[in-house]
Amino acid sequence: MYTLLFIEDDDQIRLALSLALEDEGYKVAQAENGAAGLLAFGEEDFDLVLLDLRLPDLSGFEVCRAIRSRSIVPIIMVTAQTDTHDLVAGLEAGADDYVTKPIVAKELAARIRALLRRVQLHEHVQPRSVRIGPDLELRREQGIVLKGGKELSLTKTEFRLLCEFADHPGSVLSRDQLLERVWGYEYLGDSRLVDAHVRRLRVKIEQHPDEPTIILTVRGLGYRLVG
Repeated sequence: MYTLLFIEDDDQIRLALSLALEDEGYKVAQAENGAAGLLAFGEEDFDLVLLDLRLPDLSGFEVCRAIRSRSIVPIIMVTAQTDTHDLVAGLEAGADDYVTKPIVAKELAARIRALLRRVQLHEHVQPRSVRIGPDLELRREQGIVLKGGKELSLTKTEFRLLCEFADHPGSVLSRDQLLERVWGYEYLGDSRLVDAHVRRLRVKIEQHPDEPTIILTVRGLGYRLVG
């Protein structure tokens, strides 16, 4: 049974969605604010975190960064439908996916299943190491990436994204293709997920992220790993 942590200050939303997720077969721990959420996260191993960005004490961004600094656990953020800035900022802080309020329980369950399925696939990949450029090494069997011999801190989504590029060197991959292959769905996706994760990945693997030489943008089409 998967164990989820739901950090949300709205009691009605938190309780209703926790019950719905428990009906889907998940065990759900609840926290009503950021401090309580971080405390709970430090006391138990969770398979996924559902995080509201508008919390009364610590902001969701602070909580996300704190979790991400010590764990690559999948994080789904919750944001208001009109908060485009919050959406992008949340993804940049380290979230893997998002849902907007009002939340539809079935859609949330579908996103959680997709994210957890990706984690399972990642953990059972076939052993293989790949060299990328002059100083990057992708070690699938260990789930790590080395740059100049030093291990990079990548989230599972960032690792899967780099694996997808490495599987198609020199080929242009559209945002829709990346959503389907990395996030595991088409119609639920959003191209901003791809753009935000590519930006984060570039910061970690590129010498000059604003002038990338490894993952290039192909205007109007998508992205390409230099072969």
